Formats: sequence, structure tokens, C-alpha cells
Amino acid sequence: MRRHELGAYAFTAFAALVALLVLMPLLWMLAVSLMQPGAAAQFPPPLWPEHPTLDNYRTLFQDYGIGRYAFNSLLVSVLATMLALLFVVPAGYAFAKLRFRGRDAIFQALVAALVMPGQIGMLPLFLELKAMGLVNSYAGALVPWLAGIFGIFMVRQFCLGIPNEMIEAARVDGAGEGMILRRIILPVLKPILITLALFVFLGSWNDFMWPLIVLADQDLYTLPVALAALSREHVQDNELMMAGSVVTTLPVLVLFLALQRHYLDGLLAGSVKG
Repeated sequence: MRRHELGAYAFTAFAALVALLVLMPLLWMLAVSLMQPGAAAQFPPPLWPEHPTLDNYRTLFQDYGIGRYAFNSLLVSVLATMLALLFVVPAGYAFAKLRFRGRDAIFQALVAALVMPGQIGMLPLFLELKAMGLVNSYAGALVPWLAGIFGIFMVRQFCLGIPNEMIEAARVDGAGEGMILRRIILPVLKPILITLALFVFLGSWNDFMWPLIVLADQDLYTLPVALAALSREHVQDNELMMAGSVVTTLPVLVLFLALQRHYLDGLLAGSVKG
């Protein structure tokens, strides 16, 4: 066996081992969710349920209304994604291709804000929303996603790679900025739009801290908040909690795997533009 072939086999084996280590927590979570109550507390714990059951999932949906919280998460995530694209894409395009007073200074200030932890702005934002009467509402939960700085940065960097001659030609033909954005910029931005949409959807679906702060009505809880509240009452019910974790994790995991290629294409494209 040649040396480079031996190295390739060794690298493949190492990659497979790393992949297995990464997947083990997810597989264990799924296995425990299918176990009978108390089975996971045995020592040593079984690697797979002896008699798999869906009772934990039935309990979540029938007794604790987890379907309602899943709908809340889906609603917030879809609206957050749509609104983020609506605000972020024009902003990124404007910072890249439009000239206005203070453009560079404003953008530099936004980029500087990226290094600040998001928790710093939660209290001022909460007080503003309280004054506006948006606390304990879906609108309040959506506000942090309306104009994400990272999304604006991504769109701007990609737009910088679009030739100015193409845009100037459209302006000479009488096209307004809105038409240029719709007819020229958006089709070119497809990889970035998918990446940004997936980024916002995953972030809003998994977000725990902000919905916990802004949503007081239990009927408005999203899945992470509802699962945390349920865990306080059933801290010893490992099987039930793992079933809740599967319900929370599985939809976004499937979505990410389905759009993984577009997501990576968008990230790589944004990294080389500008």
C-alpha cells in the first residue's frame, strides 16, 4: 500500500471517529426519548431502549400541549425570517451601492457593535418595548431579528462584488432603485438570501433568553422556554425531557441538512466578495 493511500485511509478513519463523537449526543437523546420512564437512570444505562415506546411524545402533545409551543416557535421563526430579509437586504444594498452622507461612518459603527454581547442591549430594548406596549407579544419577540448587523454585513460584502456598470446601465434605462433591487440584485443574492434566511430561522427557533424576558403569558411561550418551564416540574423525568429536546431539535436539524449546501455556498461567497 502506498504512503499517500495509507494517509488517506487514516484521515478517513479519523474523520469517521470525529463524526461519531459529534453524533453520539444526538443518538443518545433519541434513544432516551424512546425509553420507558426511569430506564435511563439505570447503571449502566442502556445504549438503546429494550422496548421502544412513543409514550413520552404522546405525553408531551396530549398532556402538556407541546404542539402549541411548537406552533409559536414556527410562527415567530417564519415571521422573523421574512422581516429580516425585508429590512436587511435593502440595508446591505444601500451600504454597498448607494452614496449618502455618513454612510461609511454608520457602517463602521454597526460593525463595531458586532463585538458587543447581545445581552448588553436587552435591558434598554426591553424598556423601550415596555414603553411602546409591545412586551408580552409576538411583536416584541420579533424586534431583535428585524435588522441584524451580521446580516447587513453579509449582504453588503456580497453586493460589493456586483459590477457598478450593471447598476448604472439599469439607471440609464430608467430603472428606479426598487426595480434594480428586485430585478438585478435579488437574483444575484440567492446564495446569501438562503444563508441569511437559514441563519435567522435557526437563531430565532433556538433563542431562549429573549423570549424568556419578553413573553410572560404561557400561551405565547416558544419551545425552548416551554421546555425549560417543563423541566422545572419534571427534573427527574429524563425520558420526557429528551423527547422534548428531540421535538425542539429535529425540525431545525432536518432544515439545516436540507439546505446545508446553499448555506455553505452563501458563507463562502460572502467571504470572498469585496
